[in-house]
Amino acid sequence: MALKRINKELTDLGRDPPSSCSAGPVGEDLVGDPSPALASMWLFHWQATIMGPGESPYSGGVFFLAIHFPTDYPFKPPKVNFTTRIYHPNINSNGSICLDILRDQWSPALTISKVLLSICSMLTDPNPDDPLVPEIAHVYKTDRPRYEATAREWTRKPGVDYPLYHDGDVERSKESFTHDCDVSLARGTLTGALP
Repeated sequence: MALKRINKELTDLGRDPPSSCSAGPVGEDLVGDPSPALASMWLFHWQATIMGPGESPYSGGVFFLAIHFPTDYPFKPPKVNFTTRIYHPNINSNGSICLDILRDQWSPALTISKVLLSICSMLTDPNPDDPLVPEIAHVYKTDRPRYEATAREWTRKPGVDYPLYHDGDVERSKESFTHDCDVSLARGTLTGALP
């Protein structure tokens, strides 16, 4: 089921890509591989690109994300994280994203295209009331010019990408993310986030 759905989404993305976004399998060079097992494995690991929205401090930036589909997709949400460093109240230093549709508000009717559009929208309109990084949310709420200047500065810095996570790194990232979520929950500031 997951493989069929992922293939359909890949085809749909090729036909009608969302504005300012792109996504596809990381190992596309395996398409010609004679092994069907290898050819299907690469479909579960994608990389996405989001162009910083023009009406945001991220304008002109190019942001990369890693997407990992679970074997029970679309019944479980994909794991999506930024691999490009970004200054944002809903994205932590590991690239984890605090977005309800990537956790408790996930629906099998959602697609990667819709997820990417939601993330683009979040870049334009952060949610400081549901932060993953409370310190950045505080700056956003109390000193918007400083927030925007810092976000623009981080966006302009070239070469600040995280490596695509490997299995061990994903576990360490989850541990750090869980800690960040626990801190936010203790403060009563987290309602939905990506583990």
